[in-house]
Amino acid sequence: MLPLARGIYSNLAQITRNGRVAIHTASVLRCKAENEATAGNEEEKTEASAAPDGKDRTKVIPVETSMRYLKSEAYKTTYGNDFVWTQYRRNHKGMFAPRKTRKQCIRQGKISTGNPCPICRDEYLVLDYRNTELLQQFISPYSGQVLSYSKTGLCQKSHLRLTVAVEQARDCGLLTYDVPFREYDYDEYYGKKEEQQQ
Repeated sequence: MLPLARGIYSNLAQITRNGRVAIHTASVLRCKAENEATAGNEEEKTEASAAPDGKDRTKVIPVETSMRYLKSEAYKTTYGNDFVWTQYRRNHKGMFAPRKTRKQCIRQGKISTGNPCPICRDEYLVLDYRNTELLQQFISPYSGQVLSYSKTGLCQKSHLRLTVAVEQARDCGLLTYDVPFREYDYDEYYGKKEEQQQ
């Protein structure tokens, strides 16, 4: 009698398992469809109400907005009277900084590093030949040359855009290139006036 009871019990267990599986899969499919419908509505709500991504750089900022930003109170509270690059400090391994800065800070429209360069970190700083107030911060007042990226901390891509913008501004006459005046003692070249008269 024991083997017969065992067979009946195993058959009943198998039938109930199969029934549960069918019921379970139907309920899972129904729940999945409901979740997809509510998830679509939630995504629309979160996209509309979510805060903008701080690392997203796909939005194009006009040059006029950047020029207004350089005269605004927000710029003064952020940078004070200093240049954009004076408070920036590069992150690097070891005691000495590498000779070159990183190639670029922005990849596929997003900031890809934890410490982006001074231009890439602030989306309202636009390098353009018309934005002379920003360009003058990267030009040496003594020689009129563009400051090195090892001093300013710009990535290679931003430094290239900076040099192109400076050259375009000089071609358009928006930036002047003043050669420092030097006084020469012409007596060393032509001799003294008394000797010339004799």
